[in-house]
Amino acid sequence: MGITTFGALTLPASLRADTASFQPGNVSPRDFTAPRDLTYESVVLTEQRRNAADQAVLPVYSPPNPDVARKQIASLRAALDFISRTRSSTETSLAQKREMLAASPDLPLTPESIERILTIENARWETLRLETITVLERTMRGVIRESDLETARRGVSSLVSFSLSEQDAAVVSEIVKPFVIVNSLYSPELTEAARQSAREAVKPVEKSYKAGETIVRAGEVLSEVQAEALQSFGLIQSGLTIFDAISAAALTLAACAFMVVYFYRRKRLGFLYDARSLSVTAFVFVAMLIGARLAVPGNVLIPYLYPLAAAGMLIAALFGMEAGLVTSVALCILGAYGFSPDLLIYYLLSSLLGVLTLGRARRFSSFLAAGAAVTGACIAILVAFRSPFSDLDWLGTLQLLGAALGNGFLSAALALLGQNIFARWLGLATPLHLLEISRPDFPLLQLFLRNAPGTYQHSLQVANLAEQAAEAIGADPLLTRVGALFHDVGKSTNPGFFIENQAPGQTDTHQDMQPEEAAAAIIRHVTDGVTLARKHRLPRRLTDFMLEHHGTMLTRFQYNLALQQAGGDASKVNAEKFRYPGPRPRSRETAILMLSDGAEARTRAEAPQTEEEMRALLRRMLESIQQTGQLDHTSLTLYDLNRIVESFVATLRGTYHPRIQYPAAEIPAAHETSPAMPKKT
Repeated sequence: MGITTFGALTLPASLRADTASFQPGNVSPRDFTAPRDLTYESVVLTEQRRNAADQAVLPVYSPPNPDVARKQIASLRAALDFISRTRSSTETSLAQKREMLAASPDLPLTPESIERILTIENARWETLRLETITVLERTMRGVIRESDLETARRGVSSLVSFSLSEQDAAVVSEIVKPFVIVNSLYSPELTEAARQSAREAVKPVEKSYKAGETIVRAGEVLSEVQAEALQSFGLIQSGLTIFDAISAAALTLAACAFMVVYFYRRKRLGFLYDARSLSVTAFVFVAMLIGARLAVPGNVLIPYLYPLAAAGMLIAALFGMEAGLVTSVALCILGAYGFSPDLLIYYLLSSLLGVLTLGRARRFSSFLAAGAAVTGACIAILVAFRSPFSDLDWLGTLQLLGAALGNGFLSAALALLGQNIFARWLGLATPLHLLEISRPDFPLLQLFLRNAPGTYQHSLQVANLAEQAAEAIGADPLLTRVGALFHDVGKSTNPGFFIENQAPGQTDTHQDMQPEEAAAAIIRHVTDGVTLARKHRLPRRLTDFMLEHHGTMLTRFQYNLALQQAGGDASKVNAEKFRYPGPRPRSRETAILMLSDGAEARTRAEAPQTEEEMRALLRRMLESIQQTGQLDHTSLTLYDLNRIVESFVATLRGTYHPRIQYPAAEIPAAHETSPAMPKKT
């Protein structure tokens, strides 16, 4: 069972979808919905925001370099000096001067500008010379980047003084433009620093899902955000890891140790000694555990609908409330392991309340009440942990309430159905089955009543005695009563052989038989009863009452008769031929039946007149049974035996109370007719 439990705990991890199959860009094979509310930091969305912030950062350039401006102004001065020398040269002709200016690589001048430069007076030239230096200096003071160079050159003309003529302004612009160059260069270091600052300024992005919200639909191509959500919910994590195995093994060992130690301390629980009962318990435990481990992952409503409480209720109905409570505790902890904490409380409290409400499961209404208790507990837990349903719309609220209602109904239905199936297979005497077979119209009781009415009445009286005694010491009164009803049913196969079924004046068949034969016929009612019980499919527990109610005692009357015939020589009499096959009583209930059977027979035979005589008679009967060791295998204490005797006295005192002896007088003629009916005249 421990290995199976370990397998059930690791089952969700083993069945988790492989991460490689759910990479972004792959097609989702099925719908995925959020199994619970979840808010997590989305690495994908955060990275997308940071990339967007990175891309939004413009390239960063270095500040304008003044050295560049100084160098260009110096170059301009040199070019202006060249023009001045050319203008003032007396050794060259005007045509040569034109050629010299046109050939200068630093001065791409138009013929019109060359002609203007060579023909204006010196004073005018000096004015233009100073203006060119001023315009270049003003231009180079600005930020000029590679992308802005043409714009800066086109703007030179707007910086020329308006005092100059249009022709002079054109000359100044043509001279200055070649010297306008880039003074601010692109800086990779500054740009990267700006981008890093922009990325760091982006705060982590949180992604939220509500329980039941669709993450991805079947056939849809997975995005990075959807794949991350599936991983965050644990729906596509990698398979079973070593850590999963270690944690599951630790919890399995703890749960098994809890159940083993508890049941070891409670050895009186009878089902622990029956292999089939233990097999059923293990089957129910493991089946419900596997169902829970499969139902919870990836689902929203199914975990709240899953009737885990049915396991504890079924075990309680089969083997007692104590076994059901212990099983529920272990099963709920294992079933909710690895999932949300509120699910553990949901399962545990509903299961415990269902088992406690079911109690001994004596009636069909007990299962209905237990189902209602499970539903109530489920709703209470939902309200407590949903505050109440504040994060759900009205449809989600109704769905959860419906799941809680279905949980209670399914738990009760499965427990009732499972009890009927397993109890008959195991031969268990469940309260509902006991109530069913104890009805007077049950076929075996009808056969008993018709064939052996005297024994049937004796069984009823013994059943009353046994039931009250069982109630007094805390044993199972219903089981004891039904066991007492059927304990002598074997006498119905040969009813005339037993005195309680013989009519007055009938020939006593015992007188024509040897003591050994009579004893064998009497003892046979035990095995005949077992045969009838199997034929009518009585629970195996009831056959214990048939086999154990005489234990291994002797048929005393026949044994004493055999001793008389042997002249009082006990060595000539085989006592084993007069001994019931047993076994001795092995439970408090069958021991109570033995005492009740003896008490009813002794009291009826000796008819004590006072309560003290009755009490003394019962104590002698009890001592006789104890001396033969018939109660050695029961857990009855001296206190229990005293309570049983007092219960017998109280019950028999009401049964065998003295009655008034009415005189046998004839009714006067005047009273033979009813006053309401006048006599005919």
